[in-house]
Amino acid sequence: MIADWPPFILGVAPNGARKTKADHPALPLTADEIARDAAACRAAGAALIHLHIRDKSGKHLLDAEAFRAATAAIRREAGDDLIVQITTESVGIYLPGYQMAMVREARPEACSVAIREIVPGPPAEREAAAFFAWMAREGVMAQYILYTADEVRRFADLRQRGIVPDTAPFVLYVLGRYSANQTSDPLDLAPFLAAAPRDWHWAACAFGAKEGAVALTAAVLGGHSRVGFENNLRLGDGSVAPGNAALVEQARRHAEAIGRKAADGAAARALLAAPPPVR
Repeated sequence: MIADWPPFILGVAPNGARKTKADHPALPLTADEIARDAAACRAAGAALIHLHIRDKSGKHLLDAEAFRAATAAIRREAGDDLIVQITTESVGIYLPGYQMAMVREARPEACSVAIREIVPGPPAEREAAAFFAWMAREGVMAQYILYTADEVRRFADLRQRGIVPDTAPFVLYVLGRYSANQTSDPLDLAPFLAAAPRDWHWAACAFGAKEGAVALTAAVLGGHSRVGFENNLRLGDGSVAPGNAALVEQARRHAEAIGRKAADGAAARALLAAPPPVR
């Protein structure tokens, strides 16, 4: 039964690297705006915030000091329960060496890493393996971002060969793209799940107004979800969401309707620290 599944981990990606207030006036960009949004999303049911920061001109930034400042602001507004996950997304600006060095300097609680960026090919495997091992030793909670079923199979191979050391990896399946046709559908999950072993923690995020439907599908299938303005501005009925908290609340209510209670930060940390239940 659905009620037998563990709590539903809801992450929120409140801004991303590309959108501006021209896309939505409530898009949080400064550390203080992100912190207030984080508090609202936590109250709505989020256990994790996927943190992007911007420079003074509003452009994507990977900077350890700025991440620490934004994290401190989130802690002041939202408390210590919310998992703060920094991004390593390159956006075509940063190279893998810089991305990994930034994480080592920032020493976050959690970070997301796109396998296609950090391990673009076999020559990068040794350095990536050392980085992943460092994260495991330092207790940095990794989430591995996968964009295709082929990447799922490649990640499984990296894990089998010890490049990825996690005994219970946490992966994020990304449905859709930044493009003219960036919408996604719950059926897009099928190739990812068909290619994946059953001993991974997994979540899904989706582009477009079916984000809520994808979150519900993930909940039904025993996974988790990430929602937010990074990938989608609309509620399931097609209306523009007033803020990120509304997208979190929608996903939480849908999960609760099928018996999956939203995890708080403590429950999410405990769940991700152990292998997932295999059903």
